[in-house]
Order: sequence, then structure tokens, then C-alpha cells
Amino acid sequence: MALNLRQKQTSLIVRMLNLNQAPSTASSLSSTENEEEIYKILIMDSFCRSILSPLIRVNDLRKHGVTLYLPIEKTRQPVPGVPAVYFIRATPENIDLVAKDASAPLYDSFHLNFSSSLPRPLLDRLAAQTVQTDSAARISKLYDQYLEFISLEESLFSLGQADTYLQLNDPKAGDQEIEAMIEKIVSGIFCVLATLGVVPVIRCARGGPAEMVASALDTRLRDHLISKPNLFTESGGFATSFQRPVLCIFDRNFELSVGIQHDWSYRPLVHDILGLKLNRVNMPPGNATKSYELDDSDSFWAANSWSPFPKVAEEIELQLKAYKQDVDEVNRRTGGQGGVEFEGTDLIGNTKHLMNAVNSLPELTERKNMIDKHTNIATVLLGQIKERSLDGFCDCESDMLAKGSVDKSVLLSLLKGKGMKEDKLRLAITYLLSFESPVPSELEMIEAALKESEVDISAYQYVKRIKSLNASFASSSSVASRSNIVDWAEKLYGQSISAVTAGVKNLLSAGRQLALTRTVDTLMEAKPGTEVDSYLLFDPRVPRAGSGAQFRGPFRDAIVFMIGGGNYVEYRSLMELAESSQPAKHVVYGTTEILNGKEFVDQLAALGKKMGFGAAATVNPGQ
Repeated sequence: MALNLRQKQTSLIVRMLNLNQAPSTASSLSSTENEEEIYKILIMDSFCRSILSPLIRVNDLRKHGVTLYLPIEKTRQPVPGVPAVYFIRATPENIDLVAKDASAPLYDSFHLNFSSSLPRPLLDRLAAQTVQTDSAARISKLYDQYLEFISLEESLFSLGQADTYLQLNDPKAGDQEIEAMIEKIVSGIFCVLATLGVVPVIRCARGGPAEMVASALDTRLRDHLISKPNLFTESGGFATSFQRPVLCIFDRNFELSVGIQHDWSYRPLVHDILGLKLNRVNMPPGNATKSYELDDSDSFWAANSWSPFPKVAEEIELQLKAYKQDVDEVNRRTGGQGGVEFEGTDLIGNTKHLMNAVNSLPELTERKNMIDKHTNIATVLLGQIKERSLDGFCDCESDMLAKGSVDKSVLLSLLKGKGMKEDKLRLAITYLLSFESPVPSELEMIEAALKESEVDISAYQYVKRIKSLNASFASSSSVASRSNIVDWAEKLYGQSISAVTAGVKNLLSAGRQLALTRTVDTLMEAKPGTEVDSYLLFDPRVPRAGSGAQFRGPFRDAIVFMIGGGNYVEYRSLMELAESSQPAKHVVYGTTEILNGKEFVDQLAALGKKMGFGAAATVNPGQ
């Protein structure tokens, strides 16, 4: 049974919009019987709007009786006699706003849905405030929805937690800050598992954020499973151990280069250049269309988003040619634009042609809009590719990462050429990560070129520094304990880059297959005697004392979670693994946030500045 996270989340949201009744039950009632329940107002905070945005369009809201949707943060006018559905995070600020709305009162009744779960202290806070204003009776129901994640595609989700890499790797971060971040990540993954209705076997490497998240999640699941019934009582077809998925948790430091490199495929280019976010792109100023939706409902995007950009341009031309031919055929059959005249003796035939033409108009219009959309997007991408020499950056980085070699003249020309500063910085960092022991003279040459182009090298210096720290750490014979936060914080840089170096080796030895993909494949196969034998295993369904009975696989289904920011390059690699496997595997990819190269390098730069390599930096949050 496939883990279709997007479908499950959508069905739960639809149920929530129908006042937590199955839609079929609500729709089976006549409008007169259920008139008060059909029309309702939806109130959301900004994060919950981002959850709904990729899943539910305005027309979908209207189908479920939502006539108005409003932000909880803004001042709103009373709407008497109408129930309000609240979809919000469980925060003190939101609780205070709900209590204020109820005391006004703004709406007839309040159906409160929390994106995760409502802690007891906040429930007591709400109760105290509504009792004080004699408005508690207006709170109809409270629901813990466990939906605090963003489903972008059937097999892709994000927790929408910005700057996670920066916060977890901050050398000045205290124990409480790290613990709060880990708990936030665990809560998000728990919501995903609750929505899927699965209790996975958890695997991760030793040390660092991955182990911390895995251990805390294992404890959270064990504590929850004690109560009967629970969210996993009905496991949706994954009842036996042989059907359970494996949850593979990684830290971004496992393979840094993937988050930095340029890519030549359509989707990563759109993400990199136009900032694809929540399946929508905003076009640059001067373009007549402000934004476009890009998801599976767009057949061209679904078929071509992983294709190399030149092939996408060719496909747009082919689609346009086919469209023009079909339009010409319609015109010819109906006598339009110089086509054949209708013959009065064949009224039935002429009427048939006209009806066919009328019926084909919506499909032709939709095709034309789709072609125009991707023509506009491709035109912007092509302009940026030419202006920034992005094809050159892609080729050079690919050679370094896949072949372990570099043409110094090409490298220098790109660093000194017309590309943007961020492109040059990403190329230089990719060079650092492509070679275990870069030649000092080459490093000097690269750094001189960056300074000549006036590039802020804080991020470059940060990566260079942690590689140096790792080298000294790896050569040390003493292996310190990394099981608690203090040890982890102290050994942060030393423990993380050993994984990076291993990742580079894996990447070079396996061609274009990413180290992450190869490791996930090995974990799913669960064959003994492999490099993942040392990976920790947590099975929340097995008593801690009975670790010998833990299920180790093999697995048909996997959830791969990347702490500290994921990207579309990794997602594509994992999807290719699933499709090429025999028998077919199913992989869901999730991350704390989806970042393009610039956004990730901004976090590296901020860390570099915290280590004294520059002034304060601003970081752009991902999705």
C-alpha cells in the first residue's frame, strides 16, 4: 500500500472543513435540513494558510461551504449566525485571539482545529479566558488534527521550519534552544506519521541532530502507543511488521554539496531562479502574469519538470506546433479563417463539425494557457541562463562532483566571468566539497578570484573551517561520547564533516547517484555486512529490553527525512530509485524546509559570520 501523504492530508482537511464530518454525510443532507452547517467562515493563521495553499483552491473551499476565509491576525467584523472553522497552531497568541473573538462574539459558534495538538496549559488558558467572559458555550468543538506539515506532492513534504540548519549548527546555541528545535522537528514528523497511520522502524547514523530526533521520536511514539485506542490503532494496511515502512533520518551535513550545486533540470532551475514556493512561482516585474501554479494538475509540468532545460524548450515548441495544427483543423472544418464553406445540402455534417469545434474549445483554451505559461517561464529562465552563464556553472560542478576533476582554466573563467556573485560562491564551495584534500595553490587561486569579484566569502570560509576541524577530529584516536546535547554542541563541527567526506566518496564512486539515495537503498534492502550496519535502529513497537526482536527489513516503503533543508535534486534522485527498483519501491521525501542554493548558502554565510568571518547576515527563509 503506497504512502500517499498528500491524499490523506487533503481528505482530513476536507473533513475538517465539513465540521469534522465525512463530506458524504454532510452532502447527503438536503440544503433545508443542513442550511446552518453548509455556510461557514474559515479562520487561519499564516502557517496553516501555507498548509492549505498547495492542497485546496478557492473553488474547493466554496464546494465545502466556506464562503469567506480570513487571517486570524487581522481585525475582523462580526458575522452573526454563521459557524466559524478555525485552523490554527496551538500558540498562546492564537489562544488569546480565539478567546477575544468568542467574547465579542464575532461568530455564532467556534469549531477549533489545531494543526498539531493543544497542550493542557493552553487548554486551561482558553478555558479561563472564555469562562471569564461567559463565552465558553460558543466553543462547539476542539480537535487535534496533527496536520502541521506541508504536502507539496504525493511523495514530498516540508515542515516549513525556516533556518533550521543555521539554528542547529549555531556555535552559540544553548542546550534549551537545541532541545526546542529538536522537539519542533519531532512534533512535525509525528504529525506526518499520524496522518499516514504508520509506526515505522527508524534508522539513522550515530551522533548529531539525526540521532537526537530519532531517539526523541522513538520515545514520543512509545508514549503514545501505551494508550488504547490511539492514532495508530488502525494502521491503514501496515499492520504487520513486514508491511511497515522504514523512516531514514539524515542531517544536512551528510551531503552538503547537493544543497549548493546548480542543476540543469527544469524544476530545480525554476526553484533556483524564480523561487518556486508552495507550488507557485512569482514572475519578475514587467511580466503581465504575476504568478503561476505549478503542480500535478499541470500536465506539461508533470511530464517535463525533471527534463534538462534544452529538452523542455524543444517540448514547448512541439506543443505549440501541435496546438496550431489542431486550431487550423478546427478552422478548416468549420469554415473559419478561409476554410471550406458549409454546404447547405449537408446540414447534419455541418452541425456535427460545429458541435465538435465548440466542444474542443475549452480543451484548446486550456492547452494555449499552459503553453503560454511555460513559454513565459522558459523565456525568463533562458534570459537568466545566458546572463549568468548557468550552463557553465552546471557543467563545471558536475565534472567536479561526478568525475573528481576540474579544468582550472574553466573554473577561473567562471569565477572571474559575468555570473552573479552567488553563483561564483556556490561554485567555489562545491570545489571545496569535491576534493578531500584540495591543492593549497588552487585554493589561493580560487580565493583571489572571489575577492577580485568582490564576493562575500563568509560561507566559503565556514565550510573550509569545518573541513579543517573535521580533519583534525578524524585523526584523533579518542572518540568522545556524542549521546547528549553538551557533547554534540562541543563536537558539532568535528562530527558532522566526517559524514560530508564520506558523502563525497560515495558520490564519486557511484557516478551521479547521490550518497543519500545509495544509503536509503541499502537501508531498505537491509542486507548485513554493509556500511549501514553501524546505523542505529529504533523500533517503537518493540519493548526496549527486547531489542533483539527489532524488525530490520527489507522494506518496500520508506520515508526519508532531511534535517536542515532539502532540495529538488535529492527528491528527484530518490524518486528515480523508487521507479527503477524491481520490485518497485515507494519513497516519501520530507525535510524541515525546501531550500534552493542561494537560500542554503545564506545560512552558511550567517554561520560564517557568527564564527567571525564577517559582519551580521540576513537569511532568507525557505518553504
